[in-house]
Amino acid sequence: EISRSDWSSDVCSSDLVKHELVGSPYNDRRRSCENVVAAMAKHFPDRKFETLRDANWDDLEAVKDVVSAEDYKRAHFVLGEKERVLAVCDALVAGDYETVGQKMYETHYGLSKEYEVSCEELDFLNDVAKENGVTGSRIMGGGFGGCTINLVKDNVYDKFIADVTEKFNVKYGHAPEVDRKSTRLNSSHSAKS
Repeated sequence: EISRSDWSSDVCSSDLVKHELVGSPYNDRRRSCENVVAAMAKHFPDRKFETLRDANWDDLEAVKDVVSAEDYKRAHFVLGEKERVLAVCDALVAGDYETVGQKMYETHYGLSKEYEVSCEELDFLNDVAKENGVTGSRIMGGGFGGCTINLVKDNVYDKFIADVTEKFNVKYGHAPEVDRKSTRLNSSHSAKS
């Protein structure tokens, strides 16, 4: 059995890709969500929709045919992320880090394939994490470059760091930056450095 003190997190990043969020495609993602909210408000005039926070899956499906496929896909990610955040909160309270990790991978997938804010390097880091049995991995921050955060069992940590460093260096010509100041998750479910 693995105790809660046998888990750590790390941050892997690539200085090859830099964020550029101001005036970037990130505003397009926000606009997509606003378009879906406007379509919902029109479809359901008796309800108030300020953001996708006010919507559910049935609301999204009701407007699927009147919004673009791209807008639908992005709104689909946001609704899924609402549910994942709540599931992670419950899992953390229960000390269920396997579920936390699963939701991290689901979030990364959604950010990559639905919201489309990942990049090749971050997807590569995420894939190598999964190959190495890392419990969870996802983009950290706004996307379009940056880093991943990884929930790693101590017994696979060293192998993962060695493998991701080697594979990233071979593929991209330099090693990723790894924050080796591991964050331990203690039995009270809070992070400590």
